Amino acid sequence: MQKVKKAVFPVAGMGTRFLPATKASPKEMMPVVDKPLIQYAVEEAVEAGITEMIFITGRNKRSIEDHFDKAYELENELEMRNKHQMLEIVQSIIPKNVTCIYIRQPEALGLGHAVLCAQPVVGNEPFAVILADDLCDAKKPVMKQMVDEFDRCHCSILGVETVEPEQTGSYGIVAVDEEKPHVHRIRSIVEKPKPADAPSNLAVVGRYILTPRIFDMLLNVQPGAGGEIQLTDGIAALLKYEAAFAYEYEGARYDCGSKLGYLKATIQYGLKHPEVGGEFAAFLKQHHCDWVA
Repeated sequence: MQKVKKAVFPVAGMGTRFLPATKASPKEMMPVVDKPLIQYAVEEAVEAGITEMIFITGRNKRSIEDHFDKAYELENELEMRNKHQMLEIVQSIIPKNVTCIYIRQPEALGLGHAVLCAQPVVGNEPFAVILADDLCDAKKPVMKQMVDEFDRCHCSILGVETVEPEQTGSYGIVAVDEEKPHVHRIRSIVEKPKPADAPSNLAVVGRYILTPRIFDMLLNVQPGAGGEIQLTDGIAALLKYEAAFAYEYEGARYDCGSKLGYLKATIQYGLKHPEVGGEFAAFLKQHHCDWVA
């Protein structure tokens, strides 16, 4: 059976919730301590054994390409100044066996359309979709957890977590049949239902493994408001032809598409950073912050 070796990163969004910070710089390049969000996402994919990174980009996203490219001038400067530790950090942003591919999404027509843009490169293989906005902190990377589950079931898998009932209007929500702890067969999926209409409070987050049949579904999805093609609608259509599973991952997720989630992630990752974590914890304790015991 085929292994998951390709990951799609939809990064064409405008990031309007972080204006003016994202006026000229992609939201995916916003740093959490000392790494941009997109690097955390790529590292998670690498740790899951994925070697082809497919970025669906748009205007003003050139800095993402530059980040994962070789920086000759910077590396030469660090070499000349004997800053070997910093040079190693720059050179190890992405392993040498990993390939980066960039596809331009001409219009922002929804997550489903962004995934569809990857079809020429993905071909007839299973693939991951990772949204950099959702920063996942786990001992075993969330995508690695999902890849291991895919190797057992060979079906599409959606990362899910339990949310408060009043939050269902912000997520795709699944109705499931109990299969085994943390893994459930999906009966249906609906995009952003009102709490009274939600089939459960299991919410889909920014981690997917999809079979290539999803492309046929997305090609036939009826566009919604603004001509957008929703990935949720494509998955709903896919369920008529093959099984898909909801996977309750182990770990914490920070919604870095929101200001509050981004601030929470910055504090949590700052506390565990090997260079500044101790001093940062002392600072928070001094100011009576509840984050530090």
